[in-house]
Amino acid sequence: MSKCAFSASTETIVKEEIRKGISRDEGVAAGLVRLHFHDCFVRGCDASVLIDSTPGNSAEQDSPANDPSLRGFEVIDRAKARLEAICKGVVSCADIVTFAARDSIMIAGGFGYEVPAGRRDGRISLVNETFTNLPPPTLNVDQLTQAFAKKGFTQEEMVTLTGEHTIGRSHCTSFSERLYNFNGTTSQDPSLDSKYVTQLKQRCPQGSKNPNLVVPMTTDCPSFRDAGYYKNVLANRGLFTSDQTLMTNAATAIQVNQNARNPNLWRSKFAGAMLKMSQLDVLTGDAGEIRSNCRVITS
Repeated sequence: MSKCAFSASTETIVKEEIRKGISRDEGVAAGLVRLHFHDCFVRGCDASVLIDSTPGNSAEQDSPANDPSLRGFEVIDRAKARLEAICKGVVSCADIVTFAARDSIMIAGGFGYEVPAGRRDGRISLVNETFTNLPPPTLNVDQLTQAFAKKGFTQEEMVTLTGEHTIGRSHCTSFSERLYNFNGTTSQDPSLDSKYVTQLKQRCPQGSKNPNLVVPMTTDCPSFRDAGYYKNVLANRGLFTSDQTLMTNAATAIQVNQNARNPNLWRSKFAGAMLKMSQLDVLTGDAGEIRSNCRVITS
C-alpha cells in the first residue's frame, strides 16, 4: 500500500473522502465508478477527464457524454487536497480516480479488489476524443462488442462491466427516444416492458427541456450485492438501448442469465474487469506529470 509522509496511507485518505462524499450523496458512488470508466476509455487512465477547459481548449468535460451527467469531481478534489498537504507531488490524480472507483464499489457493494499504484497524469484533454472512444447508450450488441474490443476487452468482460448500471441514475435525455420516438416513429421501443414505459413517461414527460430530470438505472433497490441490473434486463427493463440489446445475442443473453442467477460469480468477474480497466494505457516513469491541482495541467 502506498505511503506518504507521517506514515499516512494514501489509499486510506482517499477512502475516507469517498465515504464522506457518499454519505452526503449516495449517488456519488455510481458517479465515481463512471468517472473512472470515462477517464480510462479516453487516452487511458490518466485523469484527463478531470482537466478543466480553457479559452483555447475544449476538454473532455465539455462532451455531451460528460456534461452534465458526470459526477464526483469535488470528491476527487478533496482527496487530492489532503494528499498534497502531507505529501506534495507524490500521489497522482489518476491513482486517486482509480482508488475512488474501487472504494465506491466496496462501499456500495461490500466487495473490493487491490489495484496497483504508480499512474501518472496526462497533459492532454480533448473533447473530440470522447466522441470516438466513449460508447453511447444507443449502441447495439455488435457495436458494443467492437467498442470494448478496441480497448482490449472480451465480449464477456463487456457484459460484466455493464453491470455497473446496477447503481446510479440516468438523465431522461439519454433514453427518451425509446419512449416517444423509437426509430423515428411516434411509438415506444417494443423491447421495453409496457408497465416500465408508463413509469418512465411519468418521470420523463415528452418534450421536456429540463436537463435535471433523472431516473434510477434499476427499478429495485440498487445494490451490487444482487446484480439487480441483469434481473432488470431479463424483465425487459434495461433502461438504455445498450442494456436491452444484450438479450438479442445468444452469447450475451446467456451471460446475462448467468450473472442474474449468480451474483457472487458476477462480482468476482466484475472485480477482475475493473482491475483490467484500471491498467489501460497508463502513464509511468517520466511520462506525463503529477498535477498539484487535478483540474489544471502543470505549466
